[in-house]
Amino acid sequence: MSVATCLLFSGATTAADSFWSTIQLHGFAAQSVIKTSDNRFFGDSPDTSFDSTEIGVNASVRLDPKVLVAGQVLARRAGDMYDGTPSLDYALTDIALIASPERILGIRLGRVKNPLGLYNETRDVPFTRPGIFLPQVIYYDKVRNIVLSSDGAAVYGSLYNDLGEFSVTLVGGWPVLDDNVQWTYLGGDFPGTLRPNGSVWTGSLWYATVTEQLRFGLSGALASLRYAPHQNDILGPGQTDIVYGIASLQYSARRFTLSAEYGLEPVRWRRYGPLLPRQKVTSEGYYLQGTYRIRSNLELMACYEEGVADSDDRDGSEFAGVTGGLVPAHAMFSKIATVGLRWDPTPNLMLRAQYQWNQGTLVLSQLENPDFPRQREYWTLLALQVAFRF
Repeated sequence: MSVATCLLFSGATTAADSFWSTIQLHGFAAQSVIKTSDNRFFGDSPDTSFDSTEIGVNASVRLDPKVLVAGQVLARRAGDMYDGTPSLDYALTDIALIASPERILGIRLGRVKNPLGLYNETRDVPFTRPGIFLPQVIYYDKVRNIVLSSDGAAVYGSLYNDLGEFSVTLVGGWPVLDDNVQWTYLGGDFPGTLRPNGSVWTGSLWYATVTEQLRFGLSGALASLRYAPHQNDILGPGQTDIVYGIASLQYSARRFTLSAEYGLEPVRWRRYGPLLPRQKVTSEGYYLQGTYRIRSNLELMACYEEGVADSDDRDGSEFAGVTGGLVPAHAMFSKIATVGLRWDPTPNLMLRAQYQWNQGTLVLSQLENPDFPRQREYWTLLALQVAFRF
């Protein structure tokens, strides 16, 4: 064998070894048990629900110092809302156009996560959430898929200097819709088809101090949905326009983290017919949350959140009157106080407990609770979770 051949073979082997060394494979699994005093939450929770399961596997490989390919498959069971069928959570190619200590500029192509608030991009991994459930008045699980990700492209950039980090992300694409979206925005399971009316745009602006103790961000989304009725449908053809904005603030110290977010969502329904008495409303929600690390593997959490379906009808009485009492006033708002405990016996194992006091049923899925008269205004929730990662 010639010297040239030996050098060529050696170079090919080194390149192959370098390629395989960039492959990363991770996964997680979580199972929750939920008990509520009334109302269904992730299954038949008044009789104790085991219908909350999350299993995910993700992988990434670096094809080039500036090109990363990554994806995750997720199986999620959440009562009547999600049946555990595996789906593509995200799958993208990340291309860094500029990468230096002072600035980053890149693009992502494929199914990309939408940069909404503090937690939307990582909400599927139980270890990254502050509790078993995210604050529902901002991160509604009943419309999770429409805000989770988009099939399209993202442009992102960051600038680092003595003042800290400034970053921006813009995503354009098509949302992933399901039956939960129709139940939430149209109020029922109608025979027609709800589709995206053009692209959905999502963006975020963030600032973080040099030490990353303080983070402040503004994020938002613009979406439009088109409804095509079937024959003998009680709804006519219509359009729903959605604007969603979130202001986020987080402060982290050695032992505690304080987080607060405020969300505003103007929604407008056009046409549809006489079944939608309100043509335009603005939903509103906020939460205040604190976590305290007793030890490195033991953490306390407390959170208070409020949300209203219509900021001009905060107690829901006006809408209840319009519907003749068919929809109770408490279906139009939620007030929730939560306490929780997290214990990580090992780096790969997490145990959680969470208790909630609820007034109102805005955060409940109508798909799981279609009978308004059976909903109870005051109810409690106890949830336990075990999660594993590798």
